[in-house]
Amino acid sequence: MQLAKLVAHLIVFFALPAFHADAGEIRVAVAANFTVPVQSIGEQFHADTGHTVKLSFGSTGKFYSQIKNGAPFDVLLAADDETPRKLAKEGLADAASEFTYAIGKLVLWSKKPGYVDGQGLVLQGKFDKLAIANPKLAPYGLAAQEALEGLKLWNGVKDRIVMGESITQTMQFADTGNADMAFVALSQTAGKPGVGSSWVVPQHLYNSIRQDATLLAKPQDKLAAEAFLKYLKSARASAVIKRFGYELP
Repeated sequence: MQLAKLVAHLIVFFALPAFHADAGEIRVAVAANFTVPVQSIGEQFHADTGHTVKLSFGSTGKFYSQIKNGAPFDVLLAADDETPRKLAKEGLADAASEFTYAIGKLVLWSKKPGYVDGQGLVLQGKFDKLAIANPKLAPYGLAAQEALEGLKLWNGVKDRIVMGESITQTMQFADTGNADMAFVALSQTAGKPGVGSSWVVPQHLYNSIRQDATLLAKPQDKLAAEAFLKYLKSARASAVIKRFGYELP
């Protein structure tokens, strides 16, 4: 009987996935708009491979500065396609690894039901504060400025704008009532179904938000980092990305 138990334990032991013995850690700098989707993808990736994903969230502009100053990241998931290219030109990223993992959409959102109309006409009316992310740091903030300029409203509203350091802080301004409404990523409102009111900004009002991923120059575990980037292109990851309102390239 004891021999049978021993054999059973040995079968279980050798049946364990071999990749867990070689599991690594990937340090990923993630644009704030992609926070919730990447958390889900990271959990799936860990379950499937054994690799651990250590996520840091913030504005793409700040990550660019941190990486230039030697911040220990292996992968960047940017909110644009310009920053990974700049890093590659500066020898800080692998140009061959870059690809578009998502195409973002801009939305005007308010926590107040019925406040934002379906054409964005609320921007032409009376309001106290409008939140956008800092256009110098966050691509979604730049897109918001482009949209307002396209609507010929920028000069009329810029004195009522409050700027967040990231798209997450921008959402918080509207969510806490410190702003009447905010230009944020559609993915952020996907986590609040039926809450408040919103207007999905037409694509012709701002440049396409192509969000690119890249392998940085000195990853601590290159094979694990490459595996994560490959997983980001998988059908399972793509399903999560689409569920949060992004388009795929």
